[in-house]
Amino acid sequence: MAHQFPPLKNDLLLRAARGEQVERTPIWIMRQAGRYLPEFHEIRKHHGFFEVCRTPELACALTLQPIDRYGSLLDASIIFSDILVIPQALGLEVKMIEGRGPVFTAPLDTPADISRLHEKIDVGKELGYVYEAITLTRTKLEGRVPLLGFVGAPWTLMAYMIEGGGSKTLAKAKSWLWKYPEESHRLLQRITDVSVTFLVGQVKAGAQMLQVFDSWGGELGPDDFKQFSLPYIAQIASRVKEQLDIADIEVVPMTIFAKGSWYALEDLSSIGYDVVSLDWTISPKYARSVTKDRVCLQGNMDPTALYGPDEAIREIATKMVKDFGKDAKYIANLGHGILPTVNPDSLKVYLETVQQVSAEIRKQ
Repeated sequence: MAHQFPPLKNDLLLRAARGEQVERTPIWIMRQAGRYLPEFHEIRKHHGFFEVCRTPELACALTLQPIDRYGSLLDASIIFSDILVIPQALGLEVKMIEGRGPVFTAPLDTPADISRLHEKIDVGKELGYVYEAITLTRTKLEGRVPLLGFVGAPWTLMAYMIEGGGSKTLAKAKSWLWKYPEESHRLLQRITDVSVTFLVGQVKAGAQMLQVFDSWGGELGPDDFKQFSLPYIAQIASRVKEQLDIADIEVVPMTIFAKGSWYALEDLSSIGYDVVSLDWTISPKYARSVTKDRVCLQGNMDPTALYGPDEAIREIATKMVKDFGKDAKYIANLGHGILPTVNPDSLKVYLETVQQVSAEIRKQ
């Protein structure tokens, strides 16, 4: 049975994602429900990271924190979760270690270790807590802004599963691509299949837009990205939309964010995603010339600019909005997630500037 949710009061983000003209640029922030907020730390004092992810009431509370704090300055919420819930569902243990980040207790060392992964997964059973969090949050949002769901891209998840955590070189994961290309493709396909089911389930639970994070996409060269990442993120877009259509569920807009993969912009804009998110190393002019306005662009201020004084934040944000242009299909964001030591008031300056400048240039 379909859920009954409060009517949406602010659909700016969804309209922009679909390429419609909007009265100002919508804005949200990657990792906006995160460690830069003191209210986040209050909850985390008493609960572990993955405990929060697996407890719908807590995940909902964190998702709502930036919406409650910034009010009409934000045009979207994104469910508090983590890309590594998929490796967990596949059977790998992941711990969040303070000061180190995610750590896999037994990463995949050789292709023989793939046999340790669950062969068949009931995604609804394994990851149902995310669905519950989405449904609860969508209700508690009371239509203030749309709710986004997300997954990590197959290559990024595969890299984590092999490296066992963060890495500066991804030497272990990338060596698989040369040593075990067939097994790498099989693993990527298995992650893709779970991701598709998971995203469809998120929409059924109430997600109104989806984002795929290929955080380590740029660690691959152009040819390797085309072989080991692009086919799988393309599959995710086409299969999710197809399954929603078959189920007679409204097809939601989808965003791809492949950090560092500037060379793939043309491909990324033609594989079925409505929005292509940019990191801060790509100029708006270059992105628009390559994508030819086929898609909505998202981004892309350097997150470290939020450490600057207010006047610098205003200057950088103003230039960004003007460089994308008033006629662009465009959603404002950062070029990656907000950093944990940013002052929340500095983010407010950024949000206010984007809203003000984007509304002004449309009147010119």
